Amino acid sequence: MKFPTKIPNRKTKCKSAKTSNSSNLNESLDILRLDPSLSLPDARIPPYQRAAADSVMALLRDFGRGYQALCSYSCREAINILTSLPPQHYNTGWVLTHIGKAYFELAEYTQAERLFSEVRRIESYRVEGMEIYSTTLWHLQKDVALSALSKDLTDMDKNCPEAWCVAGNCFSLQREHDIAIKFFQRAIQVDPGFAYAYTLLGHEFVLTEELDRALACFRNAIRVNSRHYNAWYGLGMIYYKQEKFNLAEIHFKKALSINPQSSVLLCHIGVVQHALKKSDAALETLNRAIGIDPKNPLCKFHRASILFANDKYKAALQELEELKQIVPKESLVYFLIGKVTPKHLLPVCTGSQDQLHGKLSSSSSAISLANSRSCCSRSRRS
Repeated sequence: MKFPTKIPNRKTKCKSAKTSNSSNLNESLDILRLDPSLSLPDARIPPYQRAAADSVMALLRDFGRGYQALCSYSCREAINILTSLPPQHYNTGWVLTHIGKAYFELAEYTQAERLFSEVRRIESYRVEGMEIYSTTLWHLQKDVALSALSKDLTDMDKNCPEAWCVAGNCFSLQREHDIAIKFFQRAIQVDPGFAYAYTLLGHEFVLTEELDRALACFRNAIRVNSRHYNAWYGLGMIYYKQEKFNLAEIHFKKALSINPQSSVLLCHIGVVQHALKKSDAALETLNRAIGIDPKNPLCKFHRASILFANDKYKAALQELEELKQIVPKESLVYFLIGKVTPKHLLPVCTGSQDQLHGKLSSSSSAISLANSRSCCSRSRRS
C-alpha cells in the first residue's frame, strides 16, 4: 500500500526558500568577485551628464524652496527664489502664478495683477490661481477686467471652482451680493474641497449681515484646510462685530500663527486689544504691523486713533499727517485731524471725545471689513 507523498508544511517551505535565497546570494557574490565592475553602476559618468544631472537637481531644489517659502507665507523669500530662476523656467505659468500669489499676500496688488495678466497671456488655458487674480482685480476695483476674466473662464470650463469664484467676485464688486452668493455656492457644489470658495461665501454673508451663515462657511473652510488662515481671520472679524473681543483675539492670533508676516492680521489684533483696554499692547502690536508694512494706511489710522484716545495729541497729529500723504482722499483722516488739532493746540478737553470714539469705532469696523479682504487670502473680504 502506497501512501501519498507528504505535503511540505509551512516550516519546510520557509527552510527551502531560505536555502534557495542563500544559494542565489552566494552565486551572485561569486560573480561579483569575478567581475567587480558589475557591483555598482558605472562611476565613470561623463562630465557633461554629471553637470546636467546637477543642474536638474539644483532647479528642482529651487522650485521646492520657493514653494515651501510661499506655503510658509515668507513671501519676500519666495519672490527672491522664484525670480532667480533661469528665464526659460521663470516665464512659465506655474512660476508666475506663485509669484503673483506672493505679491497678493503682501497686498501689492498692482504687481500681482501684472504677473497674473502675463500668465493669462502665455497660458490662457490656465485656471489654477485665477481665483486669486480675480480677488486682486476686486481690490483694484477693475470691473471690466474682472468681467472679461469671468466670461473667459466660465466659457472655458464650467466644472472648475475657480471659474465660479471669479464670477462671484465679479458680481460682488458690482454689489450684487445675492448673485455672488449663488456663484460661490456653485463653486462649492463643483468642488466641496475648495476651501477658498467657502471663505469667499462667508465674506459675502458678512456683507449681507447673515453672520450665522458666515460662521458656518468659515468653519467649513477650516474643516477642509485647517491652515486656511483667511477663514480664521473671518471668524475673528465676526466675533469682533459681535463685540466678543476675547474670542476675536483668539481667532486673529490663530490666523497670525499660520501667517506671521501679515500686517493686516497684526493690525486687527491691535484693534481688538484696544477694545479690551490693552492700549499699550495694542500700540506695540500696531508698531510691529507698521514695521512689516510701513505704508499700510489701516495700521497707521488705528495707531493714530489709539494715540488720540490716550491723549497723545502731538504724536497722533504727526501720524495723521504722514497718513494724509499715503491716502490723500480718505475723508476719515481729515475728520480725525480736525478733532486732534484743537486738542493739540488747546490742552483743554472739549468733551466730544466719547462722541468721536463712537464714530471712529464704526468707521474702523467698516475700514477693517473692507481691508480684511486683503488679509485673508482674499483677505479681501478677508
